[in-house]
Amino acid sequence: MAKDKPGTIEVQSFGTHHVITQPNPLRKVLLRVPESDLDDPIGRAEKALAGLSGEFKEWMSIEADRLSTAYDAIKRDGFDDRTREELFRAAHDIKGDAATFGYPSAAVAAESLCRIIEHAPDLGAVPPQLIAHHINAVQAIVRERTKLDTAVVAGVLSKQLRGITDEFLTHANRDRPEHLEAILAPSIVPNE
Repeated sequence: MAKDKPGTIEVQSFGTHHVITQPNPLRKVLLRVPESDLDDPIGRAEKALAGLSGEFKEWMSIEADRLSTAYDAIKRDGFDDRTREELFRAAHDIKGDAATFGYPSAAVAAESLCRIIEHAPDLGAVPPQLIAHHINAVQAIVRERTKLDTAVVAGVLSKQLRGITDEFLTHANRDRPEHLEAILAPSIVPNE
C-alpha cells in the first residue's frame, strides 16, 4: 500500500507477517538547510577558543594562586575535611583546565597532587615538602611558560614529581593492596 498523504499509517502485508509504518511527525518540523548554509560547530568552537586564548594565562594564574591559598590554609590550620577538599578541588581544576589553556605540564603536576590527596592513607603523614614541591611546580610552570625552553624543563619536573609520588604512595599503601592497582595505573592526563 502506498502512502496517500502524510500522517497515514502504511501497512504492507506479506504471507507470514505485516509491516506497519507509522507517520513521522518530525517531518513537519524538520528544516532542510542548503549545503552552502551548513553549520560547523567545531570551527565555531575553535574560533571561540582562539578569541579567548589571550585570557588563558590570567585564568591559569588565578587557578595557581587558588592552589597556593589552599595549601597556605593547610599549613596554617592542618588537614581537615574543608582544607583537604579545597586543595583537591584546586588541583583537580588545574588538572582539567591546564592542557586546554596550553599548560600540559601543570596538568601532570596537578594530577600527581590529586593522587596524593586521594590515595595517601593519612594526609598528615605526607611529607610537607612533597606537597610543597607540587604547588611550587604548578606555580613555576604557569609563571615561566612564556620563557624559552621552559616546556622541556616543566615536562621533566612534572614527570619526576609523578615518579616520586608513585614511590611514596606505593610505600604508604604497602599494607593496602586494594589501593596499589589504582596507584600504579597510568596517568589519565594527556602527554604534551
